[in-house]
Amino acid sequence: MNLLLKLEEFAIFLFCIFLFNKLNFAWWWFPTLLLLPDIGMIGYLINSKIGAITYNLLHHRFVASLIAFYALSYGNDYWKLTAIILFAHISLDRALGYGLKYYDSFSNTHLGVIGKK
Repeated sequence: MNLLLKLEEFAIFLFCIFLFNKLNFAWWWFPTLLLLPDIGMIGYLINSKIGAITYNLLHHRFVASLIAFYALSYGNDYWKLTAIILFAHISLDRALGYGLKYYDSFSNTHLGVIGKK
């Protein structure tokens, strides 16, 4: 089952690449922006609770869906790009085993504990 879920996330990532190619942006924007949502980790410089909140804000599909809804409603390509990057980043993270964070530590995620046990 774990492999099936990872394949599903990877398929979403590939679909995001397809959607990105439908926009009028140079190809290099995709890899350049792909890791940008990880800026949410900066909250961990304050403490693990703030870090989890800021990280989860940029790694939650509900937030990405709100941005996508706005982008599609108003036809704004920059917001479409933002939504695609968020969905792609989230899917890649989940395929690699990184999930939404709990308040106690960075390594405690909704997908399980990451890192060395």
